[in-house]
Amino acid sequence: MKIAQVAPLYESVPPKLYGGTERVVSYLTEELVAEGHDVTLFASGDSETTARLVPGSESSLRLSKRCIDPLAVHYVMLQEVMEQAEEFDIIHFHVDYLHFPLTRIARLPHITTLHGRLDLPDLVPLYKKFQEMPVVSISKSQRQPLRWVNWVGNVYHGLPADGLLMGDGSGKYLAFLGRICPEKRVDRAIELAVQTSMPLKVAAKVDPADREYYEYKIKPLLAAPQVEYIGEIAEHEKSEFLGNAWAHIFPIDWPEPFGLTMVEAMACGTPTIAFNCGSVPEVIKPGVSGLIVRSVAEAVNALEEACTMDRAACRREFEKRFTASRMARDYVNLYEGILSEGSVVVETQDATSGLAR
Repeated sequence: MKIAQVAPLYESVPPKLYGGTERVVSYLTEELVAEGHDVTLFASGDSETTARLVPGSESSLRLSKRCIDPLAVHYVMLQEVMEQAEEFDIIHFHVDYLHFPLTRIARLPHITTLHGRLDLPDLVPLYKKFQEMPVVSISKSQRQPLRWVNWVGNVYHGLPADGLLMGDGSGKYLAFLGRICPEKRVDRAIELAVQTSMPLKVAAKVDPADREYYEYKIKPLLAAPQVEYIGEIAEHEKSEFLGNAWAHIFPIDWPEPFGLTMVEAMACGTPTIAFNCGSVPEVIKPGVSGLIVRSVAEAVNALEEACTMDRAACRREFEKRFTASRMARDYVNLYEGILSEGSVVVETQDATSGLAR
């Protein structure tokens, strides 16, 4: 099958440091190529892939000081996609709704995976206007604000089976991985560390939009003796960071669409203590890959149990449910269904995926 993958340009594919969407696009692209598909990746020019790369920008935009208007750069890339569209059996977009007017006019076989939050009021009139667009969720909870749009499938993210190695938790610390912003609630992780006198390592980036929040709300908390702020880490550093941790803390306070770090921790055999928001109940299997809590007090009580969980069983849960090969199979089933009937729905269900009509 000839497949186009269209990635955002903010990060390279895969990202050099932080970046969830572009990382998932990379895992999917490489797995599709390994399975023998003819894949073209539209992404930033500093991306690395075994697919045919069509650069939409010279380099990733977040790390570039030259880009003033990222929207303009994305529209140039989308025009390039349209000019090559007849070469593909299907086009898989990962750029939210930017392409909707173009794909409506062109009437090309395509799907869009929505990677972000959908509970914003401004999205309602937009998705009503483009209600026929075939979209894919990354968790069932992500759909709740817009249940009425044209959901053609639900596909959970997956990681390469050999990408992250299982650790033994010998570092005896708690780990927070991701981004410092109000909805990720690193302050809860710090509070947990202080209350339990457990060391906490924070590997996280700070976006410009969250700089003030970091400076005034979080930076003073990082002075606690239990806390070590590392900053952003690269992919090759995650096995050690997560694998050596006793537990991964996922203290979110927003409708998380998926939460890739929970699966990364799972791949390292490290249980996650996660707050019950968004996709958490779909990803975490209590007692196997972690524990789900509703408050810092519950997290304190859960910590001892989490640290004694079977790390091999946690790793097996990852291998059963969240590999890149399973993700790619789900998407191929979805591509084939759309091309043959236009009505096939793929839903990731634990370890298996099914076609529902």
